Amino acid sequence: MQMWYGAPAQGSFHDTANEIPPDGNRAAGRSPERSQGQDGRDMSNTTPRLRIPLPERARRSHAERTAETRAKIIDAVVTAIDELGFQKTTASEITRRAGVTWGAVQHHFGAKDGILAAVLEDSFERFARRIADFPDEEAPVEKRVAFFVDRAWEHFSSPHYRSTFEILLNATGEDSETVPTWQTEMSRAWSRVWEQLFGDAPVSERRSRAIQNYTISALTGLAAVQMIGGPGARILDDELALLKETLVRELDPPKSDTPGG
Repeated sequence: MQMWYGAPAQGSFHDTANEIPPDGNRAAGRSPERSQGQDGRDMSNTTPRLRIPLPERARRSHAERTAETRAKIIDAVVTAIDELGFQKTTASEITRRAGVTWGAVQHHFGAKDGILAAVLEDSFERFARRIADFPDEEAPVEKRVAFFVDRAWEHFSSPHYRSTFEILLNATGEDSETVPTWQTEMSRAWSRVWEQLFGDAPVSERRSRAIQNYTISALTGLAAVQMIGGPGARILDDELALLKETLVRELDPPKSDTPGG
Protein backbone atom coordinates (compact mmCIF):
# COMPACT_ATOMS: atom_id res chain seq x y z
CA MET A 1 0.00 0.00 0.00
CA GLN A 2 1.34 3.38 -1.00
CA MET A 3 2.09 6.09 1.64
CA TRP A 4 1.18 9.74 1.06
CA TYR A 5 3.38 12.88 1.03
CA GLY A 6 6.17 11.27 -1.01
CA ALA A 7 7.05 8.44 1.42
CA PRO A 8 8.08 5.19 -0.30
CA ALA A 9 5.71 2.26 -0.60
CA GLN A 10 6.41 -0.76 1.52
CA GLY A 11 9.18 -2.89 0.03
CA SER A 12 9.95 -0.43 -2.76
CA PHE A 13 13.50 0.20 -1.52
CA HIS A 14 16.04 -2.25 -0.19
CA ASP A 15 16.24 -1.39 3.53
CA THR A 16 19.94 -1.71 4.24
CA ALA A 17 19.44 -0.08 7.60
CA ASN A 18 17.46 -3.09 8.79
CA GLU A 19 19.75 -5.70 7.29
CA ILE A 20 21.60 -7.58 10.05
CA PRO A 21 25.08 -8.71 9.01
CA PRO A 22 26.75 -11.70 10.53
CA ASP A 23 28.55 -9.70 13.20
CA GLY A 24 25.20 -8.78 14.78
CA ASN A 25 25.45 -5.02 14.24
CA ARG A 26 23.50 -2.97 11.76
CA ALA A 27 25.26 -2.37 8.47
CA ALA A 28 24.20 1.24 8.37
CA GLY A 29 23.57 3.58 11.28
CA ARG A 30 25.50 1.19 13.52
CA SER A 31 25.23 2.09 17.18
CA PRO A 32 28.57 2.92 18.81
CA GLU A 33 29.98 0.41 21.20
CA ARG A 34 29.25 1.26 24.78
CA SER A 35 32.15 2.17 26.99
CA GLN A 36 32.20 1.81 30.71
CA GLY A 37 33.99 3.70 33.38
CA GLN A 38 35.89 2.19 36.27
CA ASP A 39 32.70 2.11 38.35
CA GLY A 40 30.81 0.25 35.60
CA ARG A 41 28.68 3.21 34.51
CA ASP A 42 27.83 3.76 30.86
CA MET A 43 30.19 6.49 29.62
CA SER A 44 29.06 6.54 25.98
CA ASN A 45 26.71 9.50 26.43
CA THR A 46 28.99 11.49 28.68
CA THR A 47 29.84 14.82 27.06
CA PRO A 48 33.08 16.39 28.23
CA ARG A 49 32.62 19.87 29.70
CA LEU A 50 34.88 22.62 28.47
CA ARG A 51 35.92 25.22 30.96
CA ILE A 52 36.29 28.57 29.21
CA PRO A 53 38.18 31.07 31.32
CA LEU A 54 36.32 34.34 31.77
CA PRO A 55 38.19 37.48 30.75
CA GLU A 56 39.59 39.33 33.69
CA ARG A 57 38.05 42.73 34.31
CA ALA A 58 40.54 45.52 33.90
CA ARG A 59 41.37 47.01 37.25
CA ARG A 60 40.88 50.75 37.36
CA SER A 61 43.32 53.00 39.10
CA HIS A 62 42.40 55.11 42.11
CA ALA A 63 42.52 58.23 39.95
CA GLU A 64 40.10 56.68 37.43
CA ARG A 65 37.64 55.70 40.15
CA THR A 66 37.87 59.16 41.67
CA ALA A 67 37.25 60.85 38.33
CA GLU A 68 34.27 58.58 37.64
CA THR A 69 32.69 59.31 41.03
CA ARG A 70 33.21 63.07 40.65
CA ALA A 71 31.67 62.97 37.17
CA LYS A 72 28.62 61.08 38.47
CA ILE A 73 28.09 63.62 41.24
CA ILE A 74 28.47 66.61 38.92
CA ASP A 75 26.07 65.04 36.43
CA ALA A 76 23.58 64.41 39.23
CA VAL A 77 23.72 68.07 40.27
CA VAL A 78 23.35 69.29 36.68
CA THR A 79 20.37 67.07 35.84
CA ALA A 80 18.65 67.77 39.16
CA ILE A 81 18.94 71.54 38.76
CA ASP A 82 17.84 71.32 35.12
CA GLU A 83 14.78 69.21 35.94
CA LEU A 84 13.82 70.45 39.42
CA GLY A 85 15.43 73.86 39.82
CA PHE A 86 18.12 75.07 42.18
CA GLN A 87 15.96 75.27 45.29
CA LYS A 88 14.70 71.69 45.00
CA THR A 89 18.11 70.19 44.37
CA THR A 90 18.69 68.82 47.85
CA ALA A 91 21.50 66.70 49.25
CA SER A 92 19.27 63.62 49.23
CA GLU A 93 18.30 64.24 45.59
CA ILE A 94 21.95 64.51 44.56
CA THR A 95 23.00 61.33 46.38
CA ARG A 96 20.01 59.41 45.02
CA ARG A 97 20.82 60.33 41.43
CA ALA A 98 24.56 59.79 41.82
CA GLY A 99 24.21 56.54 43.76
CA VAL A 100 26.63 57.64 46.47
CA THR A 101 26.45 58.76 50.08
CA TRP A 102 26.60 62.37 51.17
CA GLY A 103 29.86 61.53 52.89
CA ALA A 104 31.31 60.60 49.50
CA VAL A 105 30.12 63.92 48.08
CA GLN A 106 31.82 65.80 50.90
CA HIS A 107 34.96 63.72 50.48
CA HIS A 108 35.29 64.79 46.85
CA PHE A 109 34.00 68.37 47.01
CA GLY A 110 33.93 69.47 50.64
CA ALA A 111 31.09 71.88 51.43
CA LYS A 112 28.31 73.05 49.12
CA ASP A 113 30.49 75.77 47.62
CA GLY A 114 32.89 73.11 46.36
CA ILE A 115 30.14 71.31 44.45
CA LEU A 116 28.83 74.53 42.90
CA ALA A 117 32.32 75.60 41.88
CA ALA A 118 32.93 72.18 40.29
CA VAL A 119 29.69 72.40 38.29
CA LEU A 120 30.54 75.90 37.07
CA GLU A 121 34.06 74.88 36.09
CA ASP A 122 32.81 71.76 34.31
CA SER A 123 30.28 73.85 32.40
CA PHE A 124 32.88 76.28 31.12
CA GLU A 125 35.33 73.49 30.28
CA ARG A 126 32.64 71.95 28.08
CA PHE A 127 32.21 75.28 26.33
CA ALA A 128 35.98 75.65 25.87
CA ARG A 129 36.18 72.17 24.31
CA ARG A 130 33.48 73.12 21.81
CA ILE A 131 35.50 76.13 20.73
CA ALA A 132 38.96 74.53 20.86
CA ASP A 133 38.73 72.61 17.58
CA PHE A 134 38.43 75.65 15.32
CA PRO A 135 40.46 74.58 12.29
CA ASP A 136 41.77 77.90 10.97
CA GLU A 137 42.35 81.04 13.03
CA GLU A 138 43.18 82.97 9.86
CA ALA A 139 39.80 82.27 8.27
CA PRO A 140 37.58 85.21 7.25
CA VAL A 141 35.79 86.99 10.08
CA GLU A 142 32.41 85.76 8.81
CA LYS A 143 33.51 82.13 9.16
CA ARG A 144 35.01 82.66 12.62
CA VAL A 145 31.91 84.48 13.84
CA ALA A 146 29.58 81.77 12.52
CA PHE A 147 31.68 79.06 14.15
CA PHE A 148 31.83 80.92 17.47
CA VAL A 149 28.11 81.73 17.68
CA ASP A 150 27.00 78.25 16.62
CA ARG A 151 29.29 76.49 19.10
CA ALA A 152 28.52 78.95 21.87
CA TRP A 153 24.78 78.48 21.36
CA GLU A 154 25.18 74.70 21.55
CA HIS A 155 26.50 75.31 25.04
CA PHE A 156 24.13 78.08 26.11
CA SER A 157 21.11 75.98 25.12
CA SER A 158 22.38 72.88 26.96
CA PRO A 159 21.40 71.53 30.41
CA HIS A 160 24.90 72.33 31.65
CA TYR A 161 24.45 76.02 30.98
CA ARG A 162 20.93 76.02 32.39
CA SER A 163 22.33 74.63 35.64
CA THR A 164 25.06 77.29 35.55
CA PHE A 165 22.43 79.98 35.06
CA GLU A 166 20.42 78.71 38.02
CA ILE A 167 23.50 78.61 40.24
CA LEU A 168 24.52 82.14 39.29
CA LEU A 169 20.99 83.41 39.74
CA ASN A 170 20.42 81.82 43.14
CA ALA A 171 23.85 81.80 44.72
CA THR A 172 24.79 85.41 44.01
CA GLY A 173 22.93 86.75 47.01
CA GLU A 174 24.14 84.05 49.39
CA ASP A 175 27.09 84.31 51.74
CA SER A 176 29.43 82.58 49.33
CA GLU A 177 32.70 83.43 47.67
CA THR A 178 32.24 80.79 44.98
CA VAL A 179 30.33 82.87 42.43
CA PRO A 180 32.46 86.05 42.50
CA THR A 181 35.66 83.99 42.29
CA TRP A 182 34.27 81.87 39.48
CA GLN A 183 33.04 84.90 37.57
CA THR A 184 36.50 86.46 37.72
CA GLU A 185 38.23 83.31 36.54
CA MET A 186 35.71 82.59 33.78
CA SER A 187 35.82 86.19 32.59
CA ARG A 188 39.55 85.79 32.07
CA ALA A 189 39.01 82.46 30.29
CA TRP A 190 36.37 84.05 28.04
CA SER A 191 38.83 86.81 27.18
CA ARG A 192 41.45 84.23 26.18
CA VAL A 193 38.99 82.46 23.86
CA TRP A 194 37.87 85.77 22.39
CA GLU A 195 41.44 86.94 21.86
CA GLN A 196 42.32 83.68 20.12
CA LEU A 197 39.48 84.04 17.61
CA PHE A 198 39.19 87.81 17.17
CA GLY A 199 42.43 89.28 18.46
CA ASP A 200 43.30 90.59 15.00
CA ALA A 201 40.11 92.64 14.67
CA PRO A 202 40.86 96.28 13.72
CA VAL A 203 39.16 97.70 16.82
CA SER A 204 40.45 99.13 20.06
CA GLU A 205 40.89 96.94 23.13
CA ARG A 206 38.07 98.76 24.86
CA ARG A 207 35.76 98.27 21.88
CA SER A 208 36.68 94.58 21.62
CA ARG A 209 35.88 94.07 25.30
CA ALA A 210 32.51 95.80 24.85
CA ILE A 211 31.69 93.56 21.86
CA GLN A 212 32.66 90.48 23.90
CA ASN A 213 30.44 91.50 26.83
CA TYR A 214 27.61 92.29 24.43
CA THR A 215 27.92 88.82 22.90
CA ILE A 216 27.82 87.10 26.29
CA SER A 217 24.81 89.19 27.31
CA ALA A 218 22.98 88.40 24.06
CA LEU A 219 23.58 84.65 24.36
CA THR A 220 22.60 84.68 28.04
CA GLY A 221 19.40 86.58 27.25
CA LEU A 222 18.46 84.20 24.42
CA ALA A 223 19.14 81.23 26.72
CA ALA A 224 16.85 82.77 29.37
CA VAL A 225 14.10 83.27 26.78
CA GLN A 226 14.36 79.61 25.78
CA MET A 227 14.33 78.48 29.43
CA ILE A 228 11.18 80.50 30.10
CA GLY A 229 9.55 79.06 26.98
CA GLY A 230 10.19 75.50 28.16
CA PRO A 231 10.58 72.39 26.00
CA GLY A 232 8.26 73.79 23.32
CA ALA A 233 10.19 77.04 22.88
CA ARG A 234 10.89 77.98 19.29
CA ILE A 235 14.37 77.83 17.83
CA LEU A 236 15.87 81.31 17.85
CA ASP A 237 17.46 81.16 14.39
CA ASP A 238 16.57 84.73 13.39
CA GLU A 239 18.00 86.19 16.58
CA LEU A 240 21.21 84.16 16.25
CA ALA A 241 21.56 85.26 12.61
CA LEU A 242 21.18 88.89 13.71
CA LEU A 243 23.88 88.38 16.35
CA LYS A 244 26.24 87.01 13.69
CA GLU A 245 25.57 89.98 11.40
CA THR A 246 26.20 92.41 14.24
CA LEU A 247 29.49 90.76 15.23
CA VAL A 248 30.77 90.71 11.64
CA ARG A 249 29.92 94.39 11.24
CA GLU A 250 31.59 95.32 14.55
CA LEU A 251 34.69 93.12 14.24
CA ASP A 252 35.32 93.88 10.57
CA PRO A 253 34.10 97.46 10.05
CA PRO A 254 34.16 98.84 6.50
CA LYS A 255 37.22 100.94 5.76
CA SER A 256 36.43 104.58 5.26
CA ASP A 257 37.64 106.33 2.13
CA THR A 258 38.10 109.59 4.01
CA PRO A 259 41.44 110.35 5.65
CA GLY A 260 41.48 109.44 9.32
CA GLY A 261 38.10 107.66 9.04
